[in-house]
Amino acid sequence: MGKEERKLQVQCFVKHDAKQIFTGDNTPRLLYVSRQSVDASRHPRIMHAHEDYTEVVLITEGSSNYLIDHRQYAVKKGNLLVYNPHIVHDEVAGEGSEVETWCVAVGGLRMPGIPDNALLPADKGCVFRADVLFEQMKGLCEMMFQLLSGPYAGSATYCQGLLYSFLTMALAVAEIQEHPLIESEEEESVLGNRVKRYIDAHFREPLTLQMIADQLNVSTYYMAHVFKDMSGYAPMTYLQKRRIGEAQTLLIHTDQSISEIAYSLGYDAQSHFNQQFSRHVGMPPGEFRKHYVISKEVQ
Repeated sequence: MGKEERKLQVQCFVKHDAKQIFTGDNTPRLLYVSRQSVDASRHPRIMHAHEDYTEVVLITEGSSNYLIDHRQYAVKKGNLLVYNPHIVHDEVAGEGSEVETWCVAVGGLRMPGIPDNALLPADKGCVFRADVLFEQMKGLCEMMFQLLSGPYAGSATYCQGLLYSFLTMALAVAEIQEHPLIESEEEESVLGNRVKRYIDAHFREPLTLQMIADQLNVSTYYMAHVFKDMSGYAPMTYLQKRRIGEAQTLLIHTDQSISEIAYSLGYDAQSHFNQQFSRHVGMPPGEFRKHYVISKEVQ
């Protein structure tokens, strides 16, 4: 056999013109990049939504069940999740439900035909398979995080280009997968969504099961039964998780005291709030806030 020929230089040529996706006032802005370890997922980010930005989450290890909007999803390594603004999402913690994730938060989106700050149309769904782009997207998350957490003067500029690449890949992942089947809503689903919307709009106020049922003009038993069948949670459990998720957001992103947060979310005593927070998250609110101090500096 002859000696194998060595390739001294290999070039990959650009075969097509680059498609400009982000033009005009559509200027995505990187807000933060975060990494959640498997250990951290045992203290989950409880049910919450974002008002004016989108989160794109890459599952890099493990599997779990997530409640996204009003549907339960089994997620696992290789999945890409897109949370448009106002999409309520919840991570289910517990033995065998640990995951490692990268999360990229982005504002300033103005995608054609889509509400401001959203990346995808509402009917496109939220859960996708990253498939062949998984390793590349993971690598982009790691680079953005490393740049933001290091002493690099131009890190924001470097990350802007990386963000465009990451979002372009996310759009490609969503585009090549079929639209989810949108089932016609039955009467029970309509009621379940009415309950969800009411709680989402009023979770900061003192609420009881009877008050919710009275507002919707249904019986408490029927309402609770329908809502649990739809979401997997009893209405009052959903209410508590919604409050705790909002408390986590305030602990991470504001300097409000724990007592101020408790009272703003409808708790009449901080001790009750501390008890509920520890039960859902696995640690008290003060300790949870300390765990995010470094993350806030990195962002």
